[in-house]
Amino acid sequence: MADNALELILEITKDDEHKASLALSNARIERENYYEQLKQIEQYRLDYCKQLSARGQQGLSASSYGHLQKFLCQLDETLVKQKEAGMQFEEQVEQCSEHWNEVRKKRRSIEWLLEKKQNEQQQLRDKQEQKMMDEFATLQFARKIRH
Repeated sequence: MADNALELILEITKDDEHKASLALSNARIERENYYEQLKQIEQYRLDYCKQLSARGQQGLSASSYGHLQKFLCQLDETLVKQKEAGMQFEEQVEQCSEHWNEVRKKRRSIEWLLEKKQNEQQQLRDKQEQKMMDEFATLQFARKIRH
């Protein structure tokens, strides 16, 4: 009965480990998507700066330059916010990784305990079988002596 309970706990833990693995995988994908988006914004900002420089060489009015500069500042603010958000993605991956490791350790412990119990049961069966063989051999020996 105890083995059945342990096997049920093992199955539940395996399911938890699978869910934790999926959560970790999703967190890593979200982090990679974040970095890709950040890279795109940085590239857009670089392209925009090049465009601003080229247009500035052709001559810009103060008003146009002010609007373009304001937009560049907004891009910089967006980049700062994106980089701050990056910490959350890193923390999420770290937390998911820690949770997955904890569940994996739990599963391994349960598997070890089950294996230990199975080994103990096998040793008990082996001892019982040896005892029966010894008794049988003793009975045969006793019969030979009587005859």
